[in-house]
Amino acid sequence: MADQFPRMSYRIGLGTDFHQLVVGRKLWLGGIEIPHNKGAMGHSDADVLMHAICDALLGALSLGDIGIHFPDSDNDLKDIDSKILLGKTFDLIRQKEFRIVNIDVVVCLEKPKIMTFVPDMRSVIAGILQMDTEDVSIKATTTEKLGFIGREEGIMAQAVVLLRKAD
Repeated sequence: MADQFPRMSYRIGLGTDFHQLVVGRKLWLGGIEIPHNKGAMGHSDADVLMHAICDALLGALSLGDIGIHFPDSDNDLKDIDSKILLGKTFDLIRQKEFRIVNIDVVVCLEKPKIMTFVPDMRSVIAGILQMDTEDVSIKATTTEKLGFIGREEGIMAQAVVLLRKAD
């Protein structure tokens, strides 16, 4: 039955990532180091924003998730810069002959306020993914002090991407 219909030329992906916040780690978001007294705990640099984008890209093409491609059991990936992971994920998208139309991300954290860093984050992401910064949206919200995010114990990001089959 699937052969009766042409492959879709557009694909949507959703990615979500969570990390614990701890003292003694740097806080990386969107490839930018954010000054803060806590950072995200993880096998890599724990950049939730980049990880959510990777998962959204992979999911759009049914390629699994970041844990399949970059497992935390791989010691070669220990403390790896998530910009590298995003670049490798983008390579997979290009191999499937898709291009990114746009990305929309929301980061959920109580502190620090990050909006002054968003232009730099958008620029870093657009550079890696060979797209215009106007096609990368990053927003931030809090949980109004509710839950583990509100208690500043963790951070979360969600990303949605739209891909289009390359011409």
